[in-house]
Amino acid sequence: QVQLVESGGGLVQAGDSLRLSCAASGRTFTTYAMGWFRQAPGKERQFLAAITWNGGSTFYPGSKKGRFTISRDKARNTMYLQMDSLKPEDTAVYYCAAGSSPNGLVTPSAYDAWGQGTQVTVSS
Repeated sequence: QVQLVESGGGLVQAGDSLRLSCAASGRTFTTYAMGWFRQAPGKERQFLAAITWNGGSTFYPGSKKGRFTISRDKARNTMYLQMDSLKPEDTAVYYCAAGSSPNGLVTPSAYDAWGQGTQVTVSS
């Protein structure tokens, strides 16, 4: 199994930037792709971005990168989410995930392992 630990969340002001990290350990060689999701209270888990672990191909909702950029450092077994121009509506718990399948990367069910989540709060 793969274990994931997110870090980097916190309280920021609108317009600020924040970089989240996701450290992976365990059977990382089984990972095909990793992704970022977020979930606000009362809402469904939302896909933000995904990246293939070996090739580094990136995927975003609607194929548009927007304000969030995903990246990974294979040597450090770490994935990142750079978030720019943050807005109050970005407030949520942010999760990283790892999956062994190349299919359906925009859906939570495609992933086998999840981190515990990190809270991001954006004040206006």
